[in-house]
Amino acid sequence: MIQTLSDALAERGYDTLTPVQEAVTDPALSGSDLLVSAQTGSGKTVGFGLAIGPTILDEAGHLGAAGLPLALVVAPTRELAFQVKRELDWLYARAGARVTSCVGGMDMRDERRALERGAHIVVGTPGRLRDHIQRGSLDMSELRAVVLDEADEMLDLGFREDLEFMLGEAPEDRRTLLFSATVPPMIANLAKQYQRDAVRVTTVSEKSQHADIAYQALQVAQHDAENAIINVLRYHEAQNAIVFANTRAAVNRLTARFANRGFQVVCLSGELSQQERSHALQAMRDGRARVCVATDVAARGIDLPNLELVIHAELPSNVEGLLHRSGRTGRAGRKGISALVVPPKQVKKAERLLKWAKVTAEWTTAPGADDILRRDEERLLANAVWTDEITADEADFATRLLEAQTPQAIAAACLRLYRSNHSAPEELGAPAARPERGERPDRPERKDHADFGPSAWVALSVGRGDNAEARWLLPLLLRAGGLEKSDIGAIRVQQDETFVELAEPSLEGFWAMVGEGGALEEGVSARAVEGVPEFSSDRGGPSRGAPRGGPRGAGADRKPHRGKGPKPEGFGGDRKPGGWKRDEGKPAGKKPYGGGEDRRDSAPYEKPADKPYGKPEGASKPRSDSKAAPRSKPARVVPEHAEVSERPRRPAAKYADRGADAVPKWKKAKAGGPGKKAGGDFGGKRPAGGKPAGKFAGKPGGKPAGKPAGKPATRSSASDTSKRFTPPKGAKRGKS
Repeated sequence: MIQTLSDALAERGYDTLTPVQEAVTDPALSGSDLLVSAQTGSGKTVGFGLAIGPTILDEAGHLGAAGLPLALVVAPTRELAFQVKRELDWLYARAGARVTSCVGGMDMRDERRALERGAHIVVGTPGRLRDHIQRGSLDMSELRAVVLDEADEMLDLGFREDLEFMLGEAPEDRRTLLFSATVPPMIANLAKQYQRDAVRVTTVSEKSQHADIAYQALQVAQHDAENAIINVLRYHEAQNAIVFANTRAAVNRLTARFANRGFQVVCLSGELSQQERSHALQAMRDGRARVCVATDVAARGIDLPNLELVIHAELPSNVEGLLHRSGRTGRAGRKGISALVVPPKQVKKAERLLKWAKVTAEWTTAPGADDILRRDEERLLANAVWTDEITADEADFATRLLEAQTPQAIAAACLRLYRSNHSAPEELGAPAARPERGERPDRPERKDHADFGPSAWVALSVGRGDNAEARWLLPLLLRAGGLEKSDIGAIRVQQDETFVELAEPSLEGFWAMVGEGGALEEGVSARAVEGVPEFSSDRGGPSRGAPRGGPRGAGADRKPHRGKGPKPEGFGGDRKPGGWKRDEGKPAGKKPYGGGEDRRDSAPYEKPADKPYGKPEGASKPRSDSKAAPRSKPARVVPEHAEVSERPRRPAAKYADRGADAVPKWKKAKAGGPGKKAGGDFGGKRPAGGKPAGKFAGKPGGKPAGKPAGKPATRSSASDTSKRFTPPKGAKRGKS
């Protein structure tokens, strides 16, 4: 190993190297590209720092004057980039290295000036490094080594294009080192494309889990999840702890709750600025904070000193998340605990995560209040203050204290003072068993009213007419009347008032709280009721079970439902094609012509007063002899004795009294008689606008019920010039 690097390790307290550090510092690999996979917390940062040493240092183990960068380290997050920079600062301090960072969220002008002054090693995030390369402030022509730290995470975050751009801009004779906890196919493909005969280095144990991390699965009741986290923090009293949540909202909620309980807490999430993140991590490092609540943004690469406890407030979504979260503890030979808070509904998910991650967890329950208090006593007895030398001032005060108080009182006071500096533990309920699929949990038995005991009724001045409901009357009674839920029995909301049953022992206190006027709040007052009041079942509508519209059997006086009224005379067995026979003996007017389709969607039509309806008596010529153009659908014929239906007249009926020759053809229309407008020959084309301007007589506004096969002649009043149709230019007029 290079002497300057060896001296830095010894100064830092490194007695032995980790397996991954020994593997990458093998002299046989000094000039090779490496694809390294190792467990989190195994010392990968120092490992690749040692690996690139022979590539960038001279024979004496030093670096010359800072100029163009010799090594580039790419990290997925800003926090990890700053951490890498700190590690390389002390590792290459004796070599005279200048390490510069380029990360998003920082002032780009300061970074540009630092690059102009010269740098041996540049550490940054993909997006910011690419910006510097494209702007010309980062010259990679002298690069000898490129390191991709947490390469799998960078691909997951969508930095593949940025990585490919940077690797494409770097010199071809560079060394490329890829470090990752896992090597998925994407990483393998990237290595194959941008590395030259890379050597695969694997130190991940496939058979055993991280030996320095103890996994615990804590089963808790659904409503006790956050209380269980508080008890875990109190039980272990770790020097540093991280609580992981899945969303920013959960992080903010937990941070506020922990702060209210007296914990020294900071938070890390994507909504924080880089400066806020840096301050939070620094507070954890220097001891001003002991608990960090974070999303997965802090799961990768964050190395906090003396981190002893990781709590998964919410289960991670995948195995990688579980391993990387847990990997924040148990680093560099230190022991740590990874605790999963598992409500009943999450048991199966937790089992799958642990199985797929190939880790074994101890299934237990969260520590209770008694467990925490006993642990406090043990920590108090084991405190180093008992073994410290007593000073003269302390001895004098101790003598006076023993004269004034008994030893037992002094010991109790010490215990109380110790507990006052810590948050009180939470009382936890027993975790409910997770119901099997298809089973419903047993419902609690209804409390017998006889168990309520002696009671009396009071009447409130609001009822259903005032939109009174039991759900808002109950908290009003609890608040204004000084009652408990167990003091209130039945609540019966009536139309004008509400009756409430109160337990007799609570009556005296209730009336004392509301005063003589019985005022609960503005507009709501209470009065005493003698005995049991009479309750009305009226809820603003007919009583349950009573027939609508009157007593049962009075159906003759009720308006029948449409289609379900009394059967008319002749109903049944006398049905004709046009519909059921009316009580006047007339058909319904829905009879289709020739057994055709019943056109029930036709628009209503009002019969003109000056024109007869239907075919005149003199027209006896069969319709089959007509010279009219064939129709796609047969025309309807309404008998004379039928009721006048408000239906548009069909074009064929307009000319029924003029014989077959008067019926218009497809391309030519004849004069329609006196007072009628002559149709035009359009040459098989419609005029501009898509349809004639004239309207059918009597048309209420909708389209006629049936369309003829050809274009009908437009009918309008000849005296109304506004409704005349002007044929398109060049069209021939029909002959009259």
